[in-house]
Amino acid sequence: MIDRELLAEYLEKLEEKIKEPILPREIDIPLIKNKAIAIVGPRRAGKTYVALDFIKKRIKECVYINLEHSCFKNANHKDIFNAKSMIEEWKNIKAKIVLLDEVQRIERWETLVRSMLDMGYIVFVTGSSSKLLSKEIATQLRGRGIERLLLPLSFREYLRFKGIEIPKYISISKRNKMLKLLENYLIKGAYPEVALNEGKEEEILRNYFTTILYLDFIERFELENISAARFIFEYCFQNFSKEISVRKIANFVSSMMGKNERDVVYRYVDKLPETLAVFFIERYNKSVYERKSWPKKLYVCDLGLSTVIGFSEDIGKRMENVVFLELFRGLNKNPLREIFYFKDSQQHEVDFLLKEGFRIKRLIQVTYANSFDEIDKREIRSLLKAGELFKKHKPELLVITWDYEDEKEIKWFGKRGKLKFVPLWKWLLNNSGNLYKKV
Repeated sequence: MIDRELLAEYLEKLEEKIKEPILPREIDIPLIKNKAIAIVGPRRAGKTYVALDFIKKRIKECVYINLEHSCFKNANHKDIFNAKSMIEEWKNIKAKIVLLDEVQRIERWETLVRSMLDMGYIVFVTGSSSKLLSKEIATQLRGRGIERLLLPLSFREYLRFKGIEIPKYISISKRNKMLKLLENYLIKGAYPEVALNEGKEEEILRNYFTTILYLDFIERFELENISAARFIFEYCFQNFSKEISVRKIANFVSSMMGKNERDVVYRYVDKLPETLAVFFIERYNKSVYERKSWPKKLYVCDLGLSTVIGFSEDIGKRMENVVFLELFRGLNKNPLREIFYFKDSQQHEVDFLLKEGFRIKRLIQVTYANSFDEIDKREIRSLLKAGELFKKHKPELLVITWDYEDEKEIKWFGKRGKLKFVPLWKWLLNNSGNLYKKV
């Protein structure tokens, strides 16, 4: 049974919190009848604040229930419906939308959500990364859920969190400032709390790293070999934007432990993407068998986590990781997009191959270069070779640079193609549809 006085206290504090300034995030939340909207993402990406911002804009039609609050402790489904009715009565509203934060706290939460959908409510749910996996949401809601991925801040969001207005026109001095901000973004990462607490980044990030490792990985999956789990986790954050061989990791861990731990390593690595802290993409091939058997490329959810345990500030690799996150973020708007990397038998490699349906839409190379002469010629050759291979699809050939911009018709080793060169900062900003011009 819900304690009315405690619920009143909860509502009072909630009203105060909603009145506080909330920096908006770039995430589209569709309101579709008979569908629950689930916000998923890595720990501390800002899921609860997205929910609060959503309420703020629809204060007259929302009921927000944070199941982590003590007034909902041990609540059953009937208690939640009673609480919803009391909130509607006190606020003098008739709710169309119910937001259930930390939904995993209530037993058989999926039945509660489906019941609310059947009654005509739009239901919005968030859950703790260590308790509720995105694939569990999809499974439990049986086709009645829509996911939206929330990652740490995009570069556009990062600038707003830093109080920097994104100008319509970019002067030389503003461009130089933009490059400095981009460098900080690549090194310190993009967690909202980190962006808002300059000077305390390392302390916050070390706490995040330990929490994700133990709660979202070791405890969540009940991993028994803690030493192996920690090694695998740290290895991933030190080797982002690279091909990884699980077999080599397994051999190293086995030699370190003095016994065969191959099965353990394969099982642990397989669980990592479920934390949404580490991502793998496959090498492109039409054959599913070939894709699954080849090494994968590894990316991480936030580069700041890598900085606190890493030994390198390889800007090129950091640029590539940020490009992956921006492409991955784009799956919210374009769920049919598939992200691969390309590599042929002659070792021609392209960082990203974007496929939509049957078409190869775009080939992207990422390089830390300030001029055409600084670009490794093997990268251009690989891009042209891939462009020739997929010429019937007419893919865009794009090179994302540090600060070089141009468009060239290039012939290289018998291959010809039109290449577009775009600075990373401009590509990240323009991905939101903004236009920037030099003055």
